[in-house]
Amino acid sequence: MSAIHRPLADFARLAIEKGNRPISIAGDCCSAIGVLAGLRSAAIDPILIWFDAHGDFNTWQTTPSGFLGGMPLAMLVGTGEQTMLKALNLKPLSEDRVILTDARDLDPGEKLLIEEANIILLTDVRDLLKLTLPDAPLYIHLDMDIVTAEQAPAMNYPAAGGPSAKELQTVMKHLNRTEKIAAVSVSSWNPKMDEDGLSRKICMGLLSTLING
Repeated sequence: MSAIHRPLADFARLAIEKGNRPISIAGDCCSAIGVLAGLRSAAIDPILIWFDAHGDFNTWQTTPSGFLGGMPLAMLVGTGEQTMLKALNLKPLSEDRVILTDARDLDPGEKLLIEEANIILLTDVRDLLKLTLPDAPLYIHLDMDIVTAEQAPAMNYPAAGGPSAKELQTVMKHLNRTEKIAAVSVSSWNPKMDEDGLSRKICMGLLSTLING
């Protein structure tokens, strides 16, 4: 997997160096490791805002499934598995530079790790509208399973509940207005499951609002 992250890191770095904003659309949240490595290589130490129905904060000690896709946020802050970060010479992000929002579907051990961590946890995405963000570049990671499965069902790991697309649109517009977005990554929307195209429409709509307002 590290072999995939290196080209992604190079892509993100080159985009920044050319004055552009890197946007990644991938099937797995581990892709965020490559994007962050690219930002760091371009001398950007961002605030990471992680939208996800899950915490992605498992380690080998807490995971019930052994699924790496449930670990990337923990990896990024230096908890647990570090092989992928070391392969990219990526130092962990300070926990106080991470905002995790929603995370409504957590494993028991993962929940304890999040509670002990120094990250900002917002259980309602609308709380971002009231949060004073640090004066720093923003890296937005959007796992599409955050959207209620009633509206966007084409997800590999849907979770009950969650915000509506309309609620998320309001948050995306708010983030766009900060004019601080340095990079965006999107994951977990599965085109093969999206026969009616509804999930794609929501995904592209949120991304467009985030980038263009």
